[in-house]
Amino acid sequence: MLSTIIEHFPYLGLFSLLLLGGIGFPFPEDATLMLCGFLISAKVVKPIHALLVIYSGLLMADFILYTFGKKYGRRIVTHKRFHKIISPERLSILEEKFNKRGILFILIGRHLVGLRAQIFLAAGVMKMPTVKFLIADAVSSLLTIAVMVGIGYVGGNSLQVIRKDITKIEHIAILLIIILIVTWLLFRHHRARTSSDE
Repeated sequence: MLSTIIEHFPYLGLFSLLLLGGIGFPFPEDATLMLCGFLISAKVVKPIHALLVIYSGLLMADFILYTFGKKYGRRIVTHKRFHKIISPERLSILEEKFNKRGILFILIGRHLVGLRAQIFLAAGVMKMPTVKFLIADAVSSLLTIAVMVGIGYVGGNSLQVIRKDITKIEHIAILLIIILIVTWLLFRHHRARTSSDE
């Protein structure tokens, strides 16, 4: 059904995927943003309209999570929809991080796959001021959109070139794997240092 919506109503489809993915359905945010970039490169959607739609969809999905966190407080960990997203232990850890880093935690945290939803719920639980949350989320979302839509756009434009040059694909894949490994090691090192500081 969603594939039909995206085919016939691409803007509504992208917006729906972001909203549903934001509240726990299996539609990864990054994949939706890359799809948007691909649709722009294929001239299925207009760039300005598509970017406005996904930006508003992203902010709305994040704000919904924040609102639920604010409404239910620490009881969010027992909520039938959200207890799978955030555990009591994870909430306690995130609360400590918020106390130490505040708004910076939102700016950086949204780029950590797997932690986004948890961070937005925790921001609500911690009663972070709404305006402060929206500003931090609006700023950090710009980077997410630029990177992920950009990847989708370049991928769409380069499809023919990629098919002709398998060697380049292998080199890019190896480079991406190295970057991911280094990023993962740096993240683990940072987490270990943070744990030892505590």
